[in-house]
Amino acid sequence: MRDIWEAMRAATDYRVGIGRAGDSMTTDALLDLREAQARARDAVHLPLDVDALARQLAETGAAEPVVVHSRAASRAEFLRRPDRGRELATGIPRHPRPDADAQQMPRLGIVVADGLSTAAVSHHGAPMVRALTEELAGDFRIDPVVIAVQARVAIGDEIGAAMGLDEVIVLIGERPGLSVSDSLGAYLTHHPKPGTRDSQRNCVSNIRPGGLGYAPAAATLGRLAGGALVLGHSGVDLKDTGPAVGAPDRPALSGSGDPER
Repeated sequence: MRDIWEAMRAATDYRVGIGRAGDSMTTDALLDLREAQARARDAVHLPLDVDALARQLAETGAAEPVVVHSRAASRAEFLRRPDRGRELATGIPRHPRPDADAQQMPRLGIVVADGLSTAAVSHHGAPMVRALTEELAGDFRIDPVVIAVQARVAIGDEIGAAMGLDEVIVLIGERPGLSVSDSLGAYLTHHPKPGTRDSQRNCVSNIRPGGLGYAPAAATLGRLAGGALVLGHSGVDLKDTGPAVGAPDRPALSGSGDPER
């Protein structure tokens, strides 16, 4: 029986078959749970290291990012007042007009927002920007990346409208759990503007090693971005019709005693 649980634990991030000591969990399982709780709290409360993220983005070959702040003046206020995380406190600098050839291409912007997990953005923000740039560069003129601090998803609407974008993708730290504390989400909005409803966006979530990889996530977003151009809007009417995304590499469950899959 022990071999079955070990195989299952190797195949998932979730806590299964942790055992017990009397009426409680084992000491090792309890310590592991407390460590996971600490990681989740840190992911939520620790501020984003903007300079480190900017250096990571520079290593991908991206132009110098634009840094903006929401109306939430602190991390504590951001957690208490979600509404202030959706609105800009700072303006967007003007960008030079594209040349004639670039004007023929739709404009797309990428916003990297700290959200509810600064760990997710620190670990996966830059490589996901690289994957998106490689996927979308042939079909869109991609504007300089915007780093948004103390920010929620909807801050991308105001940023996109101010920059005159056709589409915006917001990469944001998702709410951490006890199994995963650094999951990145991506939200696509066509013709972003303040007041856009959540039903007018498309979300790709659980972007991370062990979840949805950078390249498959970028490919999915590329299909959605192209589909939104054809459809004229994003949201619930826009479906990804691409190939199914495979599960992350995990040890296979084998043997006569394995549970049914």
